[in-house]
Amino acid sequence: MANTKAITIARGYGSGGRTMGKMLAQELGWNYYDRELLRLASDESGISEELFAKADESVRRSLTTLFKVQSDCFDGGVIPPDRDDFISNENLFRYQARIIRRLAETENCVIVGRCANFVLKGQKNVVNCYVHAPEDVCIRTVMQMYGMSLEDAARKIRETDKRRGAYYRYFTGHDWQCADDYDLCLDSSRMGWEQCIRIVRAYLDAIDG
Repeated sequence: MANTKAITIARGYGSGGRTMGKMLAQELGWNYYDRELLRLASDESGISEELFAKADESVRRSLTTLFKVQSDCFDGGVIPPDRDDFISNENLFRYQARIIRRLAETENCVIVGRCANFVLKGQKNVVNCYVHAPEDVCIRTVMQMYGMSLEDAARKIRETDKRRGAYYRYFTGHDWQCADDYDLCLDSSRMGWEQCIRIVRAYLDAIDG
């Protein structure tokens, strides 16, 4: 593997994890990936980007489905186009996982969401972060950012976090908020984004040393 590094960020809605990820990538001079992963996966597979975007919703409606994703999903294996399940949720995930692994192997990057911490699990060049904040802080943030009422902001947070949790469990069999799956768990409300970034950079320096 090349001497590249990757930082993955999972985040609670309203915690500022995406904003922190963009700031971190800019400060480090690294590439940043979020929804760009869907476009890259679409370009490689020839499958509509819209189908990748809709996969989250269909997974959320399949909460009763047991975790059954094969390990090669995380190794970059994909289902060939001549198979009936080529555009299945599982294969859409496989393509995203392939892109995530390739990015981590070829460039310095910050990757937000998409179970990236699990896809890259165990790799020494990767730091996995989970960014969270108390519910009342997240509600205030969402109200300010989108001009929502308190009730609408609270509902948006619950729905989004539920969807993210369902997606993560469906494809990994793990709890999205389990600290065991991350190197760093950061409360953005206590430290602010800039201090969180300093902590991540200090961790990078420590493991390099």
